[in-house]
This record gives sequence, structure tokens and C-alpha cells, in this order.
Amino acid sequence: MSVFTEKLLTWYQENKRVHPWKATKEPYHIWLSEIILQQTRVDQGTPYFLRFKAEYPTITDLANASEDEVMRLWEGLGYYSRARNLHATAKYIAFECGGIFPNTYKEILALKGVGPYTAAAIASFAYDLAHAVVDGNVYRVLGRYFNIATPIDTTKGKKEFAKLAAALLDQQDPATYNQAIMDFGATQCVPAQPDCAHCPMSNSCQAYQRKTVTIRPVKSKKTKQSKRFFHYLVIATPDQKVYLHKRTKKDIWQNLYEFPLIEKESLLASEELGLEEIFQKQAFWLRRVSSIYRQQLSHQKIHALFLEIQLKEAFQKADEQEWIAVPRNQLEKYALPRIVNTYLEQCEQGQNRQLLMDF
Repeated sequence: MSVFTEKLLTWYQENKRVHPWKATKEPYHIWLSEIILQQTRVDQGTPYFLRFKAEYPTITDLANASEDEVMRLWEGLGYYSRARNLHATAKYIAFECGGIFPNTYKEILALKGVGPYTAAAIASFAYDLAHAVVDGNVYRVLGRYFNIATPIDTTKGKKEFAKLAAALLDQQDPATYNQAIMDFGATQCVPAQPDCAHCPMSNSCQAYQRKTVTIRPVKSKKTKQSKRFFHYLVIATPDQKVYLHKRTKKDIWQNLYEFPLIEKESLLASEELGLEEIFQKQAFWLRRVSSIYRQQLSHQKIHALFLEIQLKEAFQKADEQEWIAVPRNQLEKYALPRIVNTYLEQCEQGQNRQLLMDF
């Protein structure tokens, strides 16, 4: 066993984190936790894990749920493709595998929404199979300890880190080792301002010795950010209903509900949106326009306005537009993007709204 591995395991015995999925070998629960924790902080993901576990005690329960129910329970976690993959995989295991979760790394890796890291985590935690996890925490810990300058977002870098991680893995207890390096990266060797002076690895950490901690691990590419501009039409009918439509195209928030949307290359004044063409001869009036709402996604930044529109009668072409009329007091039953929920919450509180004449 390497010096690194020995020190890591010693640290873990005194500093291990307690989480509800750690005390089980049940593959369904381990898989559920790993999917939830993809691109999600532990403190944010834990309540979702507990809610899913309570709502769907078995993978068959999850498989039998409707997609809308699953998306509604997932609401707020973001990266909604994870929820769709979660549901699809549950149905595959329940209905095509007899409810028996795969028990080899290769079979786990073949599941929808499961990559090499997630497959290694499930294989080691559920079945004690010797597969090393490699995620952001592992890249950071190994990149610093061994002072690796190879960019982690290159094919060469991924192969180098995967080979090193496999060599360091405790073959006798891979689950403990994998959990240890993940916890170490999450609590000790953190991205910004790590407490190197009190780190048990500092005497042998090459980046600490060479003062390169802040530039390890290395990335060669910068993520490009795009801006999108949404104009949401909050269309109210005389009987206290509003219209929603479901995002079905392959895009952000797929299969979530939102208000009818006009997307433009910039935020426009209401008279530039062609509302008369949408409603044609139907009587409507624009009551208010919200302040600007923003939501940062991984590669996009959404800027949105909410235009509150009152109709004198139900919209005659709602079916053609694939809009559904929903009682306003039942909107909580639908899975909505966070930016829409934020608007609704602030409307209830009377915040962040401005009169049309002030827009």
C-alpha cells in the first residue's frame, strides 16, 4: 500500500462524513444517491435523497411513477436529464431485469445516465468491486499531491489520472478508499483556500512543497457561456386559470412545464413582441411586466421577463399551441424551472414587480 493511501485511510478514520446512503449495501439506494449527487452538493442533495427514498421505497415503485411525478419531486435540483435517466433506468431494471440491480461494473456502466465515475462508485460501495472513482475531488487531490501538470480535460489527462487512481486503490477495501478520497477532497483538499498547514498530506504533497496548489489541477479549456432571453406570457383567463406548456424539445428543462414563451436575441419591450398576432382578434390587456429575472446554468445564463396578460375569455387556439389551462392555485402540482418558481414565489410576496408604465 502506498504512503498516500495509508495516510488517506488514517485521515478518513477520524474525519469520515456521515450520510444516509453510507450505511447500506442496497444498490438501489446507492445508485439513487449517486445520480442525485452528480453536479450537486451533498447538503443540497441529501433532502432529495430522503424524499425519493420515502416516496419510492423500491426501484419498482420508482419505475411505476409517472414522469411528471418524478420531475416534480426532482424540481430544484437542476440538470433535469438526470431525473429522466433515473426514471428510464428504474423502468429498465424493474421491467426488464426483474427488479434485480446489475452487479458488475460493465453492466452498471451500461445503464442510462451512468458514467465511469458513477459506475465505479456503485460497484465499489454496493458490491466491493475494485474500481477507483475519478471525479472532481479526485482530480484535485491527485493533481495536487503528485503535482500533475497534464490538463484533466484532455484524453491524455483522463487516462493518466485513471491509471494513477487505479494504482492507489486499496484492493482489499475499495469502498472505504473511494469514500475516503471523495471526503478528503470535499472537506480537506477543497478548491479554494485549502488548509494545507493542517493537512496530514502536506509533508509529502508535491504541489504544497512547490507552491503550485492554486494551479492544480490544470484545465486547458474555458467553458463558453451563452446568454438567452426569455419573455414569458403569464396569461390569465376570467376563471382564474393560467396557461402552461411542456418543454418537449431537446433543450434545457426538457419535460418541465413553463408559461408560454417567446425567446428573442435580447430582452424586448412588450410592443415589440407581436402580442396582437398571437391573440389576433381576442381581447386582452397587458397588466404588468416583471423586473428582470436571471438564472445561471452550467453553460448558459437565462434572462427572463414575465408579462402578465389578462384575457376576457379562454384562448381560442390553446390546443393548437399545445397550451393547457391550469388553475393558478394548482401550479405547485407541476414541475417548473427554478426561474419560474422564483417569479411565482415573489409574486405571492408582492416583490420584484413593476408597473407596465415603468418598464
